[in-house]
Amino acid sequence: MPDSSISKFFEKSRKERLNTIATFANLSKDELDILENTDGGISFDKADKMIENAIGTFSLPLGVATNFKINGKDYVVPMVIEEPSVIAAASKGAKIARIKGGFEVTADESYSIGQIQILNVDANLAIKKIQDFTSKILELANSKSNTLSKMNRGAKEISCKIIDTPSGNMLIVELLIDVGDAMGANITNTMCEAVSPFIEQITGGRALLRILSNYSTRRMVKAKAIFEKESVGGEDVVDNIILAFEFADNDVYRAVTHNKGIMNGIISVANAVGQDSRAIEAAANAYAAISGKYRSLSKWSKDGDGNLVGILEIPLSVGIVGGIVNVHPVAKVCAKILNVESAQELACVMTATGLAQNYSAIRALSTEGIQKGHMRLHARNLAAAAGATPAQIDQIVEQMIQTKSISLDNAKKLLQQI
Repeated sequence: MPDSSISKFFEKSRKERLNTIATFANLSKDELDILENTDGGISFDKADKMIENAIGTFSLPLGVATNFKINGKDYVVPMVIEEPSVIAAASKGAKIARIKGGFEVTADESYSIGQIQILNVDANLAIKKIQDFTSKILELANSKSNTLSKMNRGAKEISCKIIDTPSGNMLIVELLIDVGDAMGANITNTMCEAVSPFIEQITGGRALLRILSNYSTRRMVKAKAIFEKESVGGEDVVDNIILAFEFADNDVYRAVTHNKGIMNGIISVANAVGQDSRAIEAAANAYAAISGKYRSLSKWSKDGDGNLVGILEIPLSVGIVGGIVNVHPVAKVCAKILNVESAQELACVMTATGLAQNYSAIRALSTEGIQKGHMRLHARNLAAAAGATPAQIDQIVEQMIQTKSISLDNAKKLLQQI
């Protein structure tokens, strides 16, 4: 089994990094060429078929996080993000978690929720009718996917709820659909639209919206890791991290930034392997407020030995079949590097990455502050923006760090001096 704890990966040249990952993931020469020789991975012609009114393509940096051991398996995790320090932080968090065995993660089955809005009915009578015809509705829904039916997946349950609105009561009919290894948006929407005329017929109501819910509470993922107290920095640092968590868990202004850090990790992986990042963000933030108050998505405590214990639980709807991952060449290669065999396994990796990122961020905040490492990377970006060559960047960065004057104006001034 390949080992993801790759020593000094950040110090290697690009060629060395690519060769290391090619060996780890058994990439072919063609797959290696995609990473090495393409700018963003897609041509304009392909982009023009993906969206409307296309005028070009847009690239973001692709990197990999190392050191991840999740449920006993090693992973190198592809991440696409423009923000400095995120990949380094995730790798560091994974390295510390690895000491105590890595991340233990569980994921629910891949159930999607579809909603049908029914108007102009006696809701209670309509619910009785729907219950009487449950088998027929499920049969009609499942007729829209031979693939899921053959796999013993597809629409499994129907539930109803009444909501009170300024326009009066509305009946919401919900389909619970096992979508397997897909994210499931298209088949969920198709099934909702397919059963709506029949529901209208038996209830006498009018179906308006027929659409999936991105609040994927039937696709929960829970990650846990133990961070050895000595490697964290001692029990005082452990205590400070817990105090920092309690701040986030009880103040919405802190919680938003705290959770944003978690999503730095999760969304970076989502971007790399072609997932719907907007749906993931929306569901996570809704879940952060499930108690009626927006709180921390993660929980931090210590065990009987004084070690730091982190837990992250989120709703997470992802897929490894269909969507962009089957179209985008770089996303395909990233999926091969990640080497997951199911949507649930992908969800486990993404949640573990979010927890690793959260650990590193909250530890930095509780000790030297977030800017020490972040500003060095920021200074590199400023030096590049000023027009410095790769050979000049390190010199400019060191001078900006020494003088504690990190700005674009200073980078330009130092470049002129060079």
